[in-house]
Amino acid sequence: MENTSTPTHCPYCALQCGLNITPLPQGGVEVTERRDFPVNRGALCGKGRTAAQVLSPAVRLTAPLVREGGRLVEAGWGEALDRIAGRLSATRERYGADALGVFGGGGLTNEKAYTLGKFARVVLGTSQIDYNGRFCMSSAAAAGTRAFGLDRGLPFPLEDVPRTGCVILVGSNPAETMPPSLRFFTELRENGGTLIVVDPRRTRTAEQADLHLAPRPGTDLALALGMLHLVVAEGRTDEEYIRERTTGWAEARAAAMAHWPEYVERITGVPVPQLRAAVEMFCAPEAAMVLTARGPEQQSKGTDTVGAWINLCLATGRAGRPLSGYGCLTGQGNGQGGREHGQKADQLPGYRKLDDPAARAHVAGVWGVDPDSLPGPGRSAYELLDALGTDVRALLLMGSNPVVSAPRAAHIEQRLRSLDFLAVADVVLSETAELADVVLPVAQWAEETGTTTSLEGRVLLRCRAVAPPPGVRSDLHVLHELAGRLGVEKGFPTDPEEVFEELRRASAGGPADYSGITYRRLAEENGVFWPCPEEPTGTRDAGAAAWAWGAEGGSAGGDGEDAALDTVPDDPATDTDAPRTRPAADTGTTGGARGAHPGTPRLFLDRFATPDGRARFVPVVYRETAEEPDAEYPLLLTTGRVVAQYQSGAQTRRVAELNAAAPGPFVELHPRLAARLGAAEGDPVAVVSRRGRAVAPARITSAIRPDTVFMPFHWPGEGRANTLTNPALDPVSRMPEFKSCAVRVEVLGPGK
Repeated sequence: MENTSTPTHCPYCALQCGLNITPLPQGGVEVTERRDFPVNRGALCGKGRTAAQVLSPAVRLTAPLVREGGRLVEAGWGEALDRIAGRLSATRERYGADALGVFGGGGLTNEKAYTLGKFARVVLGTSQIDYNGRFCMSSAAAAGTRAFGLDRGLPFPLEDVPRTGCVILVGSNPAETMPPSLRFFTELRENGGTLIVVDPRRTRTAEQADLHLAPRPGTDLALALGMLHLVVAEGRTDEEYIRERTTGWAEARAAAMAHWPEYVERITGVPVPQLRAAVEMFCAPEAAMVLTARGPEQQSKGTDTVGAWINLCLATGRAGRPLSGYGCLTGQGNGQGGREHGQKADQLPGYRKLDDPAARAHVAGVWGVDPDSLPGPGRSAYELLDALGTDVRALLLMGSNPVVSAPRAAHIEQRLRSLDFLAVADVVLSETAELADVVLPVAQWAEETGTTTSLEGRVLLRCRAVAPPPGVRSDLHVLHELAGRLGVEKGFPTDPEEVFEELRRASAGGPADYSGITYRRLAEENGVFWPCPEEPTGTRDAGAAAWAWGAEGGSAGGDGEDAALDTVPDDPATDTDAPRTRPAADTGTTGGARGAHPGTPRLFLDRFATPDGRARFVPVVYRETAEEPDAEYPLLLTTGRVVAQYQSGAQTRRVAELNAAAPGPFVELHPRLAARLGAAEGDPVAVVSRRGRAVAPARITSAIRPDTVFMPFHWPGEGRANTLTNPALDPVSRMPEFKSCAVRVEVLGPGK
C-alpha cells in the first residue's frame, strides 16, 4: 500500500514540532511522530497528538455566517465578501482610512501575515493594524533590539542548550507550555550542567531545577539587578569582553550597584543565600544562557526587565559566544514570523521599520506603490482594541480571540460590541467570532501550505495534507477577493508559494532576510535559519551583514564560495536595488544551491547587529508594578497556561481528550492563604480586581507563594482570568501587564 503520509508541523506552539499526517481509509486523518525533525525528535504533547481532531467539520466552521435580525445565519461566499467589502468601503468614505482596523494573529503563516499587512496598507490605506503577538514577546523583542540591534527569539538552536554549562530560565514553564522542549533541559543536567528556574510558582519545570527562585510577581527586574550587583562585587565580570564587544557598561554598572542583595531580598522575597548561589552557578562554567518567557516580559516594565537579564549576560561575557547568550522562548506558533513581515503596527516585511524612508522605498518598490502612500505606524494591540467603536469603526480580524485573550477583557468585549462592523475569519466560532457581523470559515494548518518561523528563527514549511471541507477557503483567498472588490485587482495572489516569492524580495536586505530561502530548500533541509541572504557566501560586503554570518556555518550546510554565479539585471517590476548575484542553479543538495548561503543558526559570533558591531548595555533601575497590593486588594494575581489547553482555548476546548485533562479554570491558593480565607479544595471563590470579577474552584497547593494567586487564562465566561488583568503598558514595547495585578479573594457559598 502506498504511503500517503505528509510531513508537516504542529499548529500550536513555537516549537513547531515535526509530525506526519496520514489520511485514513475510513475518513479523517492520523497524526504520527516524525523523528527526523531535530526539535522534537518524534515527541509530541497531547495538543499535538490530538491536533487533527480540530480538522473535523463537526467542531469547526464550514460556511460563511452573516448577522440577520441579531442572529448569525449561513450565507454564500459572494454575499459574505460583498457585505465586508461594502461596509469597509462605506466606513472609509465616511470616516477616513484610519477608521478601519485590522487585527491579526501569531498563528497565521508568514504568507498570511505578509499579505494581511500589505492589505491593510495598500488596499485599505490604514495605519491601524496590529496583532496578538504584541501580547506574546514584544518586550523581549524590544530589549533584544535595543541591546543587540536585532530581535530573533533564540540566537542559537535549541540543540545548544544541553551543551552549555548553566541555564537561567525566567518566567517559563516549558514542561506545560511546550513539553517536547523539556528534554533539552533534562539533557543539560545529565551532561553536568545546572538549571535555575525563576518563577513565583513551583511548576513542573521548577521541580526539575537545581535551584528554584520564587520572587514576588513583578519583581524579576530587581532580581536580575541584584545578581548583576553581586557579579560586580565578587569580581566576576569579563572585563576584556566588556571592553572589546560592548558599550555603555559604566552607566549600567552604576545602576545595578544601587540594588544590593539585602534590598533585593526585601523586594523579591528571594533570600540572599539563594541569590548568591544563583550567581555562583551561572558564573562558574565557561558558557551559560539566560532564557526568558512571558513571566518577565508581560509587565509594564517588561523591556527593562529583559534588558536587566541581558546586561547580566553581557557583563559576564555570555552573549555572541558559542553555547552562551540571551534568548526568548517565543510562545505562539508563528509569533516570530508574525511580527517580521508586516502585521505589527510599526513593521514592514523583513523586520524593517515603518518609519524608515529607505525601508518604505524598498517595500513600496516591491509592492508597486508610491512610498508616500504607505501610512505610518499605528496603535499597538491593546490601544487599537481600546479605540474600537470610537476612532476605529470597522474591524477585520483574523486568527485571534481577544474576548478571552486581551487584558481587561470585559472592557475589550464591550469595545468589540460597540463597533459599527466586525468581520472575523477563523477556523472555529470563537467567542470573538460570535460577536461578528460576518464570519468567514477558513482553512487550517493541515489543509494548506505555508511557512512559519519557529522560536529558533528556523523557517519551516507546513505542507497541505488534506483538502478542507466544502465551503471552507483560505485566508489568502479572502484577502484576494476583498482586494478585488475594493479596487485592487493585482498583487494579492492565492498561491502561498507565489506570496512567499514576493516576501523574499520584500525582505531582501532587511534584518530578517529570507531572500535566500525557497520552498524547495525548506522541504529538503528541514528548515532554514534566517537571516539567509540570496547572495552566495562571500559575495556580500563585510559590513552590515557580517554580524549575521558568524564563525559557524550551520546545520543547513552549503559549499561556500566556489559556486558559479550569474548577474541578474534589475527588473523594475520587482526589484528596487542594484543588480545582484545568485547561484546559477539549484543542485538540490542538502545545503540548497551549491554555494548558497546556509542560513544562520547562531547569531552574533563575530559582531552584533549594531552599526559598530558592539552590544549595548542599557542602564535600568527597579520600579514597582503599575498596581501594587493595598488594603482593599491585598494579593497579587498572576496568570499562565496549563498543559492541555492552548492560548484562548478556542481550538483545544473542542477536543474531548484535552477537556477531560483540563475541564475548566481554577484558582491556586497557598494553604496558609486558604486557611485564612476559610477556603477548602474545590470551593467556588471569586477573584476580584479593579476591572472585574472571575469565579472558579479553589485549588490548594504549596507550589505558590502565600501572597499570590494564580489563574490559567484559557476559558471564557465567569472564569475568564483576563477579566481581571491590568492593561498598563510598557512604555517601549506596549506590552500589557498580564503577569501582575492587585486582587482580593472571596469565598462563595452555594449559588454565589
